[in-house]
Amino acid sequence: MPAYLILAFAVLAETVGTTALQASQQFTRLWPSVLVVIAYAISFYLLSITLKVMPVGVVYALWSGIGIVLIAAIGFAVFGQKLDWAAVFGLSLIILGIAIIHLFSNATPH
Repeated sequence: MPAYLILAFAVLAETVGTTALQASQQFTRLWPSVLVVIAYAISFYLLSITLKVMPVGVVYALWSGIGIVLIAAIGFAVFGQKLDWAAVFGLSLIILGIAIIHLFSNATPH
């Protein structure tokens, strides 16, 4: 399976885990708390697989950057969390950084 696809599933699992973390209400609700642990375990396992073909710094930058953007969008859409212009601008810079890595870096498989 291509490294980017595995990384995408790792990001998806991390996003599910972080969303469940919000829903767990500081680990006071059982099932969202269980989901946090399972989703993060899956995410870290998949993340480790990508390290066979991509450098750790690039993998972590992509994993965390994409996860940040997705969680901000979920926070806005699901939890009603507002984003001010500075947050939107910062998230845009993260997206730009991800695009630069993908388009121009020789450290990632294309």
